[in-house]
Amino acid sequence: MIVTRIQDIISELSERYNSLANQEQYWIGLAGGPGSGKSTICEQLLSALGQKLTVIPMDGYHFYRSQLDAMENSTQAHRRRGAPFTFDADRLVRDLQQARESGSGNFPSFDHKQGDPVEAAIHLEPKRQIVLIEGNYLLLDHAPWSELKQGVFDETWFLDVDLAECRRRVTQRHIETGLRRSEAEERVAQNDGPNGELIQHTSLHAADHIIRLEIAI
Repeated sequence: MIVTRIQDIISELSERYNSLANQEQYWIGLAGGPGSGKSTICEQLLSALGQKLTVIPMDGYHFYRSQLDAMENSTQAHRRRGAPFTFDADRLVRDLQQARESGSGNFPSFDHKQGDPVEAAIHLEPKRQIVLIEGNYLLLDHAPWSELKQGVFDETWFLDVDLAECRRRVTQRHIETGLRRSEAEERVAQNDGPNGELIQHTSLHAADHIIRLEIAI
């Protein structure tokens, strides 16, 4: 199913929440490439749904910079930060599986100024709740990522945005954090762009719902 209006998503989630039993949870995986607007959508949903919704971003599972330093090719690891191998996918899957079973958990967020995760920044309580996990690689078709669709999510979404528009947004984001335009464009060409192509290729067909919204970023 293709969804084109944010209000339709809000209405669907409100109805889903109202249908849940006491302490029942409904888990959704929202995938999308860099610059697709995942954070923007989550902010809009949180604003509309409030305590009915808990959002857990995959970004908290970036490897620490010190862990990248310890990798065999640390220079490449830092340059490709944001690629699948620079995330602690095993820990992500394990934490989500345990939380799905228990209904509760503590999860890391990510401090973009410091460039590292912040442990136990997000709390999930065992109560009636929509639980939305958002991240780039939630719908990859190989282990351990594939275990999420099989055993954690009740429903999966893919945020489908033109790759050229995603690259434009990410380039602008890099410039706003201090990179020169040439540096930002090189980073997108070598890292964010290929990551986005991988996500589009592997995730579009795997999602239950395709989201195509006009979002100004």
